[in-house]
Amino acid sequence: MDQQIINLYDEYTHKPLSRQEFMKRLIALTGSVAAANALLPLIEVNQAHAAVTSDENLFTETISYPGVQGEMKAYVARPLAVKKYPVVIVIHENRGLNKHIEDVTRRAAKAGFLAIAPNALAPLGGTPENEDEARQKFTQLKQEDSNQNFIRVVEYIKTRKDATAKIGCVGFCWGGAMANTLAVSVPSLNAAVAFYGRQPESSEVPKIKAAIQLHYASLDERVNAGIAAYENALKENKVQYELYMYENVNHAFHNDTAPTRYNAAAAQLAWQRTIDFFNKHLN
Repeated sequence: MDQQIINLYDEYTHKPLSRQEFMKRLIALTGSVAAANALLPLIEVNQAHAAVTSDENLFTETISYPGVQGEMKAYVARPLAVKKYPVVIVIHENRGLNKHIEDVTRRAAKAGFLAIAPNALAPLGGTPENEDEARQKFTQLKQEDSNQNFIRVVEYIKTRKDATAKIGCVGFCWGGAMANTLAVSVPSLNAAVAFYGRQPESSEVPKIKAAIQLHYASLDERVNAGIAAYENALKENKVQYELYMYENVNHAFHNDTAPTRYNAAAAQLAWQRTIDFFNKHLN
């Protein structure tokens, strides 16, 4: 697919553009209303495409904990055996907690972790089915409140009898930025993995105590603009880190509900590296 169309969709989902402006520009790129409408199912995220990881041999539940401006909710998955597990916080994109992220949470549980996925939109009533409505809700969130709501999940984890003291996080897009934020804000965090997430300010990097793993897409110019400064700061402050660049793939390459941007080979490699990283730093 024309990279200009993929870049336009990225702008639509992150700037965000209005639906009207997105369609106007898509029609201009494709040449007609009919062509634009025909392309929509090929570029828009569709939760029906999510790979469904079975919950067989898993314990799952939805929990609540106090947030800054209301109750936070989170999806939890872990192996069935009753014992203590190292913890992985799974952080969603700018669409809230959806089927795809619940699926990723179960993948982490299948790998032997207590996985917990908070929903940033819980104080606003949860995640709407409509993607545009979900992104619109994100504009109503105060970033500092969201930061605190994810920091607070660490305190909640300490109350669980099935959790060890080893905690990591993995986030995607908006969640990748949040993973970096947790690395800066939570000194007890052991490992943080960010998929194509916005980088913290270089002045914040000295606060990082966790090991860091970073996954980027070579075609993702918007996010990649901040890589050099972040990597330099990590080196200068002797933070243990790994950085991977996946060639010829787009932002959201790990998301199997994003048909034109998902790249199975890159997604599988990045996820294996993520699990290996957690096994190294959390077990």
